[in-house]
Amino acid sequence: MDNLKRVIVDFKKLTPEVLKLLVEKYPDGYDDRNIISFKNAQGERIEAVEVTTDDTKYLVKISTKLEVTMANYDEDDYEDFDDNDPEAVQDPEDMPDDEDEDTGE
Repeated sequence: MDNLKRVIVDFKKLTPEVLKLLVEKYPDGYDDRNIISFKNAQGERIEAVEVTTDDTKYLVKISTKLEVTMANYDEDDYEDFDDNDPEAVQDPEDMPDDEDEDTGE
């Protein structure tokens, strides 16, 4: 079973398919027990969480953007995109934030 492809995924390359797998595997978010640390080819320390499909083991680099995106995940947001479209998952900083707009004044 260890002949899976290994793919390291940065937030910018996250696809709806991998995001959905992450949310299903870590419905309440991930914690320190789920985080895998390793050094990349440049010797930089990388922290990631792992999800696996039939043929690929994804190591998704953790970041604040990933946490926010997982917390706000709604499958309907991605129904118009292909599962493997890295453009579908938007940077949370680029998304409209409608919670701050109504100040009630």
